[in-house]
Amino acid sequence: MQYLENNLMLVSVFIGSGLMLLWSFVGNKIRGIKEVSAVEALQLINHKDAVIIDVREQNEFAGGHLLNAKLIPLGDLKARVGEIEKYREQPVLVVCRSGNRSKVGAAQLKLRGFNQAYSLAGGVVAWQKAELPLEK
Repeated sequence: MQYLENNLMLVSVFIGSGLMLLWSFVGNKIRGIKEVSAVEALQLINHKDAVIIDVREQNEFAGGHLLNAKLIPLGDLKARVGEIEKYREQPVLVVCRSGNRSKVGAAQLKLRGFNQAYSLAGGVVAWQKAELPLEK
């Protein structure tokens, strides 16, 4: 007990870190975000005709993107969701550089009725590590 009192800040950081780690594992399930690997994403694209929405910025997109991806930066997604309304009933793969923005984008789409919204786990970085092609 004396240790806890003397090291309150250290214990608080430890507990806080543990809670943040737990939230990262559980949070996506609670929000209903479906993450897929690069191989699973490729299967969605090839076998289920998934639409690819790239939520990066224009300069990132120009550096290389998945074939046939539609660029809608994350900051514009809410305002431009009408552009992809016709794809509401089919899989929508949301892509970014590392997978963080795509989770947010997939969650936004899910809230707007896109029940088959997926986030590419690891983003374009994971896509490249899987040695899958990018278009420039």
